Amino acid sequence: MSSAAAPRQLRQVGLDEVRAIARGAAVLGTGGGGDPHIGALMAAAAIRTHGPVALTPLAELPDGAVVLPVAMMGAPTVMVEKIPSADQVGRAVDVLTRHLGLEVTHVACIEAGGVNSLVPVAAAAELGLPLVDADGMGRAFPELQQVLLTLTGVRATPMAVVDEKGNCAVIDTVDNRWAERLARSVTIDMGCSAMISNYAMDGAAARRGLVPGTLSLAASVGALLEPGVAGEDPASAVAAHLGGRVAVRAKVVDVERRTTTGFARGTAVLEGAGEHAGRRLTVDFQNENLVLRDGDHVLATAPDLICLLDTASGAAITTEQLRFGHRVSAVVAPCDPRWRTPEGLALAGPAAFGYPDDAVLLEGVPA
Repeated sequence: MSSAAAPRQLRQVGLDEVRAIARGAAVLGTGGGGDPHIGALMAAAAIRTHGPVALTPLAELPDGAVVLPVAMMGAPTVMVEKIPSADQVGRAVDVLTRHLGLEVTHVACIEAGGVNSLVPVAAAAELGLPLVDADGMGRAFPELQQVLLTLTGVRATPMAVVDEKGNCAVIDTVDNRWAERLARSVTIDMGCSAMISNYAMDGAAARRGLVPGTLSLAASVGALLEPGVAGEDPASAVAAHLGGRVAVRAKVVDVERRTTTGFARGTAVLEGAGEHAGRRLTVDFQNENLVLRDGDHVLATAPDLICLLDTASGAAITTEQLRFGHRVSAVVAPCDPRWRTPEGLALAGPAAFGYPDDAVLLEGVPA
């Protein structure tokens, strides 16, 4: 992802960084990845108890490192009412570590998002381990196999799934799509929200398959959204920082949302404002914003980032927070170049979510 200026490389995550990462990761999460407030509460509580978390840049990860990502799986709408404990987050890593018989050296984020960028911070603090400054997508996606690690041949399983009641499951599947299918079934039985640890990998595999600098980028976006920093048009400042553009400004006039098969699915209807007055737009989402339309014309699709920001404050609005009357600016930003390959589009383009549209991506982005 291009940006106006390279973000400062973070070396640790303390309480100040948690707040900035929460704001910025919610933008990168494209509507998904969970409520940033919940993620910030969990990470802050763990840091107050155990101290700041050391960050390891992806390029400095040794070949022999043992890296385990940890994340929340399920419907963000459910997690708002079923907040996991720090013990549950650490237990997902512990269960997988014992199953594999390995000594984990680093924790990692599987995606960017309000919760899933900060759950690993809580896990790393709880376990006393460093966290890799990277993630598996450079954004958020709803399904478990939709990570760049799938493209580079890393297996999602064996993986651990744990709930707040103390139940745990270890799943081993023939491929990453089956991992999504079986883990989703277990997650639904656990109440549509669970903690997972998967994609165990060594340092060399992590360097090939992860997106570097995610937490540093999130913190830089979050700093931009501090009151008064970005001026009167924070959405334009965020778009410029991410190498994207503001596609439309509008008001939310309707939201059709349902929780089904473990996902929050639906469509938000937007009424254009300002220079876009008189236009009726829609955003289709499955946990994350996936397709932005102006009438029948497709303006943007996944795997590019479609971020709905509060027009006044620039704060990201997650799909579970969308409601009538929100004034929003839709920022479209480029995805990691690996998502733009035929293999990447097959895994995370519109067709992967059942939409009939061809991918519509920002032009002029280096491959």
